[in-house]
Amino acid sequence: MVYLVFRDLEGIQTPNLLIRSQVLYSVELRSHFLGYKYTFFIYIAQNLIIMQQIIEQAWENRELLKETSVVKTIHQVIAKLDKGELRVAQPNADGTWQVNDWIKKAVILYFPTMPMKIMQEGPEQYYDKIPLKTGMEAAGIRSVPGSVLRYGAYIAKGVICMPGFVNIGAYLDTGTMVDAWATVGSCAQIGKNVHLSGGVGIGGVLEPVQAAPVIIEDDAFIGSRCIVVEGVRVGKEAVLGANVVLTQSTKIIDVTGSEPVETKGYVPERSVVIPGSYTKKFAAGDYQVPCALIIGKRKPSTDLKTSLNEALREHNVAV
Repeated sequence: MVYLVFRDLEGIQTPNLLIRSQVLYSVELRSHFLGYKYTFFIYIAQNLIIMQQIIEQAWENRELLKETSVVKTIHQVIAKLDKGELRVAQPNADGTWQVNDWIKKAVILYFPTMPMKIMQEGPEQYYDKIPLKTGMEAAGIRSVPGSVLRYGAYIAKGVICMPGFVNIGAYLDTGTMVDAWATVGSCAQIGKNVHLSGGVGIGGVLEPVQAAPVIIEDDAFIGSRCIVVEGVRVGKEAVLGANVVLTQSTKIIDVTGSEPVETKGYVPERSVVIPGSYTKKFAAGDYQVPCALIIGKRKPSTDLKTSLNEALREHNVAV
């Protein structure tokens, strides 16, 4: 991260401002070696700060959406989301994730600035506010007929999208597979080489703006018909067996030790998870409530594909 000191238009210092956007990582790297580049990248940082200020002001006062300059700024943010230059959330060095709620605000503000219109894609006709992504060939994205990829979602080179849906604000990193009828909700963050199997539902989140999006980290395998919503985070190389449902209230129970260990909202790295249930007392009696069971780990010492096959065979996990 880069700590910079800026001056506003009146020359007042704002010290120790933490810049977290991916666009600015190059400040930290290049300033050590290319001094003459430093001013240029600081300008980019200042520009983003101004954009953030405009978004925050428009969020508090929607009358500002009538101003052309404000609408232009909102559209610039969405364009940067579409190109992967900005993202709603990104990983920190310590393994946590930083949510950029002002970017989520920009996505929400984008909708009232866009008119409803007919969009024709071959024989398919849509009537909506948000256009579809374009330039798939140049971007190196394989988009099978029937896949609906909304503008404002970043989809990296090498991603394969079977018929399904990717919403605005989502981020799909390189090598990821979105299998048939899987859906990726608004602002969801999908890592590198992730496999979203058929019918997977990855929830979206726009409001409340401070809420974290669903995060699926690198090399995770999400089995058929899994549902992951409400800002749940699935750690690197984890395997979710078919039909696992994860919400913030779902108990995730590690049953690999002598005593069960319960968590919520996070699946640890390399965990192998299957659907389960536990008994809960209600006024009408005892009933089974769904949960998720961690029944093992993928082996970090082996090849990922081999490790996945071993995990599925060893634990009889359906995908």
